[in-house]
Amino acid sequence: MSASLFRSSVLTFAIVAVCLIPVSFAKTHSAAKSSDSASQSRQVEDETRLQIFLDNANFGSGKIDGHGGEFTRKALALYRASIGLPLKDKTDSKGAPDVSGMDLSSVTPVFTTYTITQEDAETVGDVPSGPVAESKVKWLPYKTLLEAVSEKFHSDPKFIKQLNPDKAERLKAGDEIKVPNVKPFELSSVKSLKPGDYMETVASNELGGDTGSTDNREKAPAEKTATEKKESEKNSEPPLTIHVSTKESMLEVLAGEKVAAAFPVTVGSQQTASPIGSWTVKAIAKLPNFRYDPKMLKEGKRSSNAHLIPPGPNNPVGVVWIALNKPGIGIHGTDDPDTIGRSASHGCIRLANWDIVKLAEMVKPGMHVTID
Repeated sequence: MSASLFRSSVLTFAIVAVCLIPVSFAKTHSAAKSSDSASQSRQVEDETRLQIFLDNANFGSGKIDGHGGEFTRKALALYRASIGLPLKDKTDSKGAPDVSGMDLSSVTPVFTTYTITQEDAETVGDVPSGPVAESKVKWLPYKTLLEAVSEKFHSDPKFIKQLNPDKAERLKAGDEIKVPNVKPFELSSVKSLKPGDYMETVASNELGGDTGSTDNREKAPAEKTATEKKESEKNSEPPLTIHVSTKESMLEVLAGEKVAAAFPVTVGSQQTASPIGSWTVKAIAKLPNFRYDPKMLKEGKRSSNAHLIPPGPNNPVGVVWIALNKPGIGIHGTDDPDTIGRSASHGCIRLANWDIVKLAEMVKPGMHVTID
């Protein structure tokens, strides 16, 4: 073979080899990418299923986002303990949560289709900026339909966007969207909520403690005698109590020593710490007003420089206020569920609106509350 012919053959072989390698690599890479995508999709679905399951069981894991984090693991541990299942570890060797012995099939399908209603659209409106402007309106609605729908389905707005690309930012009544198959939070149902004894018209943080006036406030029931207590214990279930762990940022509803429900919370900061100790529930307000007093919030002292913020889902204390027997301190909802467990309050205990409504259904004046 001549040198020129040899060089030509080598060149031809090189070109063929170079052309073939990328095609083969592209196919392999595409298959791997498709496999990774399918695996991630399954993981998101599995995590969402668990979050919905726990939420429906009143063991809140925070916002549903398909990426189980700290509060999902805490809620899972408490739920398993409540039904007598051991928790081998927070995760197995592959990082998946321990759901052994649990039947999650009740959450089927994981996602469902929801048609936005006119009633949903009517919960949205303009929200003024700042307490002075807010105090001049009668209601603080949702700012957008995305916010309204996200709260209805206990979800992170980013997750709703992920489930509905190119649609979530311009929602309107009649639109069909994909949402987690969780029991929805209905803002319209708050008015008919029956937590026992509650207050509707008094500003939320005016309830509780010794404010010098008992008008329009529901008092805790009179203390039972020792004989009455023993008789009551024989004939009924253990009384419900509330335990708030400032270290874990979790609120537990206890039936005796058993955890009956649990929700993630935001607690006070070092400057305005949540009050450690034993307290009692004084009253419960649905769709409360909120007395915005900077001095009270920062120092725990009332001032004349205050503004009465109207009710609504964007009220700073959300849709329910559970007053404790300490001035200005309560367990309440929020206008920003993204802050739950992630930023400090002014001493109160803050829950997502969908969780505070669940809690309110379990609470009555006189209930014992421990904060530690």
